[in-house]
Amino acid sequence: MFSRFAGGGARYRGGWPCAWRPIALLLLMLLMLPLLAVANGTDYRIDPNRSEAMFRVRLFWLDKVNGEFTHIDGDVVPGPQPGSWVVNATIPVDSVTLPSTHMRQLLLAPSFFDVRHHPTIHFVSNPIAQAALDHGGALTGHLTLRGVTAPIRFAMEPVQCKRLAMTPCQIVLRGMLQRSTFGMTSDRLALSDSVDLNLNITLQPETR
Repeated sequence: MFSRFAGGGARYRGGWPCAWRPIALLLLMLLMLPLLAVANGTDYRIDPNRSEAMFRVRLFWLDKVNGEFTHIDGDVVPGPQPGSWVVNATIPVDSVTLPSTHMRQLLLAPSFFDVRHHPTIHFVSNPIAQAALDHGGALTGHLTLRGVTAPIRFAMEPVQCKRLAMTPCQIVLRGMLQRSTFGMTSDRLALSDSVDLNLNITLQPETR
């Protein structure tokens, strides 16, 4: 396998030298790391006990009312294109909390969330590339509320998910919607049409 140079050195004729094989294998494994999560069938489940959706609406143009949905279900799964992901989240409307019981009953009534006929809020994102998750940016998709589906856009903070590490990570989304888009047109003099909607989603890795 080796031949001698004129100066007495050795030259390797075929294959990898034995000393280089472990280094070459290590380099190959490092190059494959970003693909292993998808290749191994890793999804992310939304932890309902550590995820929440907060909303804020202006009252009489002076004060602001803050509310919170304390429960979010769903998952984040590989999208149709390689290296892309889709966020699928469902919020039970009756998980809402507000500063007063009267205000909570008002929002659950037919003129607002209409929890009897529409018990959940559903969000499905458009496919988003892994690079966009890493660096943050815009997350677009569709929100279904009171039986009406409309496009929505969130500003997304960088997602700190350690690949290959089975540890929780978080998605933080900040957006705004017009409640009239979803048929909530009552009390427009008292409550603003614009509603801030922020989601803090904790993800738990799962393997299929």
